[in-house]
Amino acid sequence: MKIIYTSAIAAVLLMAAGCKKELYKDPIGLITPAQVNLDPTANTLTSSVTSSYQMLSSTLNLLGEWDWSAGTVFRNDYIVQDIASDDMQKKWNPDGDQAWMDQVDNFSFIATNQAFNGIWSYDYEGVSRTNQAIAYLSDDAIVAKVGLSADLRSRSLGEAYFLRAYYYFDLVTNFGDVPVVLAPLKTFNEAYDVAKRVPKAQVWDQINSDLAKAKAALPSAKFSNTTEKWRVSKGAVIAMQAKSALYNEKWADVITLVNELQTLNFYGLNANYFDSFDQTKEFADSEVIFAYDHQSGKTPRNGNGICAPLGWGFFAPTTNFISAFEANDPRLDYTVNVSSQNIYKMLGDKTGANKGNDDAGNNRIFIRYADVLLWKAEALNETGDYANAVTLINQIRRRARTSPTIAGGTAPAGTLPDRPASTDKAQIKAWLVQERRVELGFESQRFNDLKRWKLAKAVLTAAGKNFQDKNYLYPIPQGDVDKSAGSITQNAGY
Repeated sequence: MKIIYTSAIAAVLLMAAGCKKELYKDPIGLITPAQVNLDPTANTLTSSVTSSYQMLSSTLNLLGEWDWSAGTVFRNDYIVQDIASDDMQKKWNPDGDQAWMDQVDNFSFIATNQAFNGIWSYDYEGVSRTNQAIAYLSDDAIVAKVGLSADLRSRSLGEAYFLRAYYYFDLVTNFGDVPVVLAPLKTFNEAYDVAKRVPKAQVWDQINSDLAKAKAALPSAKFSNTTEKWRVSKGAVIAMQAKSALYNEKWADVITLVNELQTLNFYGLNANYFDSFDQTKEFADSEVIFAYDHQSGKTPRNGNGICAPLGWGFFAPTTNFISAFEANDPRLDYTVNVSSQNIYKMLGDKTGANKGNDDAGNNRIFIRYADVLLWKAEALNETGDYANAVTLINQIRRRARTSPTIAGGTAPAGTLPDRPASTDKAQIKAWLVQERRVELGFESQRFNDLKRWKLAKAVLTAAGKNFQDKNYLYPIPQGDVDKSAGSITQNAGY
């Protein structure tokens, strides 16, 4: 029987539309059951895991061909996280192009906005691929037939469990209650059965369960595979466990998990702030914990397509974001160059050479050590360990001020002075909020931070946005709600 590759949601839509064919052709990079059943090899099974990473990439047109109407031309993190925040606007020169992005920016969107369909589609396609990989790797007969070693089987399963947890993390933080699908779907009846939203607590439980399995399966090494250093590592899993605890305000668990990560001695702050983003230093720096490995000139294409819209004038800093930096903070110039309209962190170099290149090779960074240290600082502050919270904030500031400037010099004396000792929890929290913004700008962290801190309405309203309480969750794509005949419900207010 043919496996349904589209998500459970897409399968329901297909039935609702009365169509007997698949919703769309198999997405690029997918390993199909026909390939596995015909003459499976160890490479076939591991490739099913490799294809599961792809929905985290910024490669263009993975789902459809220039389908702006579905919001699937590229992964929409920069739209639903950065543009929605007070950091980014759609273009350097505002215009009517892709007005749906402007609607996200000013919170005038409705549930049919393609931004939400896009991120929903990418995440559930990722879930579908990880489910298939896990099914293959859990099948003793297939594993025995191809002669897959126990170590490779374990590591591959660990990667797949992590990736499924990552996709569900994105779904639950964007939409709240969502359907949980844990196996490949073979019939439309199966798809109907799972196309129902479950409480977000249950989604979090599944995320934590998958991360626990991933942690047990992966080797205790900085790189799970020294040849393919981009693969999920045990450090990435521990970091995601800490992030899950952070989002659920389990402060003691955050501290314990970050301590565990630090004990591995795999990661540290780079001496130069920009090294995490420098295309020439990928997998040779100390700070990046998890990134998607874009590569140019591959078939199928695997480049960082987000550099193309940067060349079309997309994605610019707000004045509010630029003014958030303290005087002479080197991080501002490494993030954006207003005069040349370059966003260096997204381009992977400090010259703008990748601008307009739809097949650029610079990686997409998802977790780095500076982010993790600030999680720990937040947890320490919440648990009353104010001195150590301030110490970590100052560690981030010290690295920033001692990074060489983009011109190659040093920041003036007095730049980014250490925060003083304090026992004022609210003051330390304000320092943390500030530090996360300037340290992690344009890394798709700000909007989720504002939401989990319950600051989104105050901050974004002050920035001139029409943020309402309902916007703490995005709407479920309305097409899915309508075509599921009520099986999938809509978030309140939409």
